[in-house]
Amino acid sequence: QVQLQESRPGLVKLSQTVSLSCAVSCALIATGYHYWRWIRQPPGRGLERIGYIHVSGDTSYSTSLKSRTSISSDTSNNQLTLQLGSVTPEDTAVYYCTREPRMGQYDYWGQGTQVTVSS
Repeated sequence: QVQLQESRPGLVKLSQTVSLSCAVSCALIATGYHYWRWIRQPPGRGLERIGYIHVSGDTSYSTSLKSRTSISSDTSNNQLTLQLGSVTPEDTAVYYCTREPRMGQYDYWGQGTQVTVSS
């Protein structure tokens, strides 16, 4: 059973950069054809796709977040990292890492981690 586990950043201050990691077990992020995507859900709102990194190393980001988002992978530790800069209270959400074998299809999700931006 593939497992994804997000780190817990806790409270983040306005305009800081939040860095989240996602530890993957029972699957290697450097093999296969998967996309590894970050998704978030603000309180009372739907899911929002942030961006992904493909096993090839290609990345893609949401247009609205592109300028302040970076997704990377560490194959030696088999984990993913999301960095989101210049955060505002609108970035408050539960953040998930997911595996996406095909575009739009997610077979594994992390349990999610709460990011709260304080002003």
